[in-house]
Amino acid sequence: MRHEQDFIDLLHERLAELRAATEAALKDALAPAGNTLQARLERDVLVAERSGLLAAFNAGENGLCFGRLVHRDGRDHHIGRIGMRRDDAERTPLVVDWRAEVARPFYLATGHTPMGLRRRRHITTRGREVTGLHDEILDLTDEERTGHEGTDADAVLLAALDAARTGRMHDIVQTIQAEQDRIIRAPHRGVLVVEGGPGTGKTVVALHRAAYLLYAHREQLARRAVLIVGPNPAFLGYIGEVLPSLGETGVLLATPGELFPGVTATGADTPEAARVKGAASMADALAHHVRDRQTLPGPGTVIPHQDGELRLDADLVAEARRRARETRLPHNLARPYFAFHVIDALTAQLADRLGADPYGGPNFLGPDDIAQLGKGVAASADVHAAIDGLWPVLTPQQLVADFLADPVHLPEADADAIRREGGEWTPADVALLDEAAELLGEDDSAARAAADAERQERIAYAQGVLDLSYGSRTQEFEDRDDEDSEVLAAHDLVDAERLAERHEEADHRSAAERAAADRTWAFGHVIVDEAQELSAMTWRLLMRRCPTRSLTLVGDPAQTAEPGGCGSWRTILAPYVGERWEHIRLGVNYRTPSEIMDVAARVIRSVDPSFAPPRSIRSTGVRPWARHTGDLPGAVADAVRAARRDHVEGRLAVIAPRDRHPAVAAALPTASHGASPDLTEPVVLLDPRQAKGLEFDTVIVAEPAEFGVSDLYVALTRATQRLGVVHTGALPPALEALAAAE
Repeated sequence: MRHEQDFIDLLHERLAELRAATEAALKDALAPAGNTLQARLERDVLVAERSGLLAAFNAGENGLCFGRLVHRDGRDHHIGRIGMRRDDAERTPLVVDWRAEVARPFYLATGHTPMGLRRRRHITTRGREVTGLHDEILDLTDEERTGHEGTDADAVLLAALDAARTGRMHDIVQTIQAEQDRIIRAPHRGVLVVEGGPGTGKTVVALHRAAYLLYAHREQLARRAVLIVGPNPAFLGYIGEVLPSLGETGVLLATPGELFPGVTATGADTPEAARVKGAASMADALAHHVRDRQTLPGPGTVIPHQDGELRLDADLVAEARRRARETRLPHNLARPYFAFHVIDALTAQLADRLGADPYGGPNFLGPDDIAQLGKGVAASADVHAAIDGLWPVLTPQQLVADFLADPVHLPEADADAIRREGGEWTPADVALLDEAAELLGEDDSAARAAADAERQERIAYAQGVLDLSYGSRTQEFEDRDDEDSEVLAAHDLVDAERLAERHEEADHRSAAERAAADRTWAFGHVIVDEAQELSAMTWRLLMRRCPTRSLTLVGDPAQTAEPGGCGSWRTILAPYVGERWEHIRLGVNYRTPSEIMDVAARVIRSVDPSFAPPRSIRSTGVRPWARHTGDLPGAVADAVRAARRDHVEGRLAVIAPRDRHPAVAAALPTASHGASPDLTEPVVLLDPRQAKGLEFDTVIVAEPAEFGVSDLYVALTRATQRLGVVHTGALPPALEALAAAE
């Protein structure tokens, strides 16, 4: 123990040195260093590395080193959450990063396949204090004993599983299992589907996979960032500390409702509206709606003009529309082509009228005259107003709001389900907005021209500064001896363009921050949790964000609850990658005790008798209970008080139908609840959708008969220790055994 304590003390001393050096390096990295593409890319990588190191250093007070490998050849390696080296000439390694290849035996070695190890040591710390050692003997011929050998190889894992929850997910670098390690280190390219029932660790494995990919492909992913999509804000808050604790900050966490910059989806759809909006057919409906906005004029439409009225007939506009559509450009980008053809046709019409020979001879107007007429037509506000009416510039928000007000390209029942005037955007609307943005495009030519003009103005100003400097120095040089004429002036060191660049405002945002503000950003890798819940339209959005199709999808089709959710992996992926995806299933339940999992499995078997749940790795001996009551809020409050009295540590969740929340919340005044409850509070009130992906020491499920099968399955499998059910009506048949056991 003393040896490891001295080593941990040494690490923390080195940690303080590295933290100071990294803070200084980060400050230098954030300083302006030119605005060339290469300079910005190099800065992104450097800032990501330094920011990640600082995050890991700040988390390093707990678990900076958690393992030690003792090899047969006498070598040993300490394993930690980040790599550290001594400050000597050889840069001798102190701790090996858990993601390095040399660390793999810590997770994969067994007595049957020791991978060159004599023993594997698990080191448990609290802050800087070593609180426990656990040695696993892997070479049975090794007779050395330390006194820390354990007969139970899973002791460290079980201790972590039994620890009280804090309301935040923790990393599992100390207890990664072999099947999890293979997923974490799987190749970067392609689509990897990780399926697993409740408690199989699929979410935390996906997060560690993100950390590993950022370590193994630092240069690429630091520039492009990694996107992690989670089901709701509570879930993102729950997982938010995992990657920073592993030293990674180049990640954007978002819900599907946060993936359209500038829009916050605070509204709610009915289940039927969410189903309709999520269907793949919505893409065609929106495309038809865009074409509807490319209209033809009514008969007899005229445009006032100083040289006489211009007739805007349907044939003229139809031809201009045909040519614009043939460009296959999005609506707004095709509009200039439409406008050009309309203006050209109106100019020809005007030229024919003004230059016509009454006796049938040739047109009196020459090319220069016709060009002048064209300029007049192009400058006419009335002409542009007419073009705007026939082919308007549209924003995604305008298009979708207009479509929802009158969804004429849908079957009547579907149209009635989504029809609305105004209101807040909903998460399902975000995918429609993104689709609309693709259909419309954004004509940024004016913005680019303005930016270029501003840049040229800065360059001209910089050139003026250099010219003044050159003029003043010229006279000074004439007054000096020849040996002084070699002194360099400003114009010898920098030209006007580079001087102007130095005065441009530096963009200090990280790649993830820039990605959050840019709808067209292409991420280096995308991880989707609860992937089975996403609609076909949301998948269209996500695939645009990841054109390389480098994705990790995590979920469980048995937990599909959203009306528009695809559920099937093949349904999700076939339109984009066909059969070119890898599927891995996790079969061990680390979270849910067998007593609780047996109850939850009966719920799914009530609709799918062949259902095989994940195998629980542990049993607590505590049986779930059910209690009938005539006062639901009061009974829930009593159950919460009893649980908190008997089990002070840990977290408790009450999972109840949404319409029961006001009454239950009134009986639990200290419980955190609402759209984004604070999961670090001792008691929280959730509905089943909010509870997805979360875990608590104790769970009390209220009115299970009011849940759908999937929602009830989710609610029952959130507990790591104790489960209770409170109900006023009859229990679902799958839970009747609980009542008999009261």
